[in-house]
Amino acid sequence: MIESNIHIASELYPILEQVSDPEIPVLSILEMGVVRSAQLIDGVVQVVITPTYSGCPAMDVIGDDIKSILKENGYEATIKLVLSPAWTTDWITEKGRKALLDYGIAPPLGAEADKEVLLGNKKLVGCPQCGSTNTKMVSQFGSTACKAFFQCEDCLEPFDYFKCLK
Repeated sequence: MIESNIHIASELYPILEQVSDPEIPVLSILEMGVVRSAQLIDGVVQVVITPTYSGCPAMDVIGDDIKSILKENGYEATIKLVLSPAWTTDWITEKGRKALLDYGIAPPLGAEADKEVLLGNKKLVGCPQCGSTNTKMVSQFGSTACKAFFQCEDCLEPFDYFKCLK
C-alpha cells in the first residue's frame, strides 16, 4: 500500500531492500514505507526517509545502515529526514503486513477499527498464532510506542498489535 509518489531508482531498490527495520528485523525499510525516495544525483545517492513517528530512536540506525550498505555497493550517500507528510501505517506494504503477522505481530487495522479496539469497544484484532479475534488489550503500549500489547483469550498467547497511524 505504499503511496505512488515514492521514487526509488531501480538499481537501488534491491540494495535498500536488504536494510531491515531495527525494531522489527523481519521488515525491510522499504516494506515499512520509511523510504520516500532514493535517487542517484551527480554520483551521490540521495535518500529521503520519514520516521514512523517524530522522535523515533531507530532513524539514526536506519540512516547509518543505509549509508553502510550503499557504501558496500560502491555508492556514496546522503540521508535527508523529512517529517511531512507524516508516515502512516498505510505505507506498510502488503508483503510487510504479512511479514508482521508471520513474525507474531498483528498488523494495523483501519483507523476506525483501531479506535474501537483501543477503546475496548470491539474485538477485532486477530491473534497471529491462532487467528482468533477473541483477544483483549493488556496495555496501550507494547514493546515499542507504536504497538499495543494484547493477549488471545483462546490460545492464551500474548502478542503485539501494530497501532494504526494516520
